Amino acid sequence: MPVKPAIIPCLSYKDAPAAIAFLCDAFGFTRHAVYADDKNPDFIHHAQLVRDGQLVMLSSFARDSDYMKKANILHPQDAGGNTQSIYVVLDDVDAHAATALAGGAKIILDPIDQDYGGRVYSAFDTEGYAWSFGSYDPWAQ
Repeated sequence: MPVKPAIIPCLSYKDAPAAIAFLCDAFGFTRHAVYADDKNPDFIHHAQLVRDGQLVMLSSFARDSDYMKKANILHPQDAGGNTQSIYVVLDDVDAHAATALAGGAKIILDPIDQDYGGRVYSAFDTEGYAWSFGSYDPWAQ
């Protein structure tokens, strides 16, 4: 299993509760912590999802927040695409791809062996973020 990262992806979703459910069902994450708004439980201030000791954080998309305005953070649907993607190391790429497809993921690259080693596939989540899952672990000896 890969080492725990010191860099953690942070994503913002227009429907964060649905994204959390999708990421757990289709991509195999589990809820570590979810902090919803007291008055509006559909607004997620902060969530942490874990998969094999790896962490991703997310929140509800709030374009009018001070941070998102100053950092000029756009949602992929508003930006017309992604400017980055997430790579997750795992052992069984083909089984994970099948689970993701069954969970509603849009597969954009079927599982394929890479010239540099390992196997990988890529998919969009429910709001258009690009994810890649592969067996290539750059930290492995």
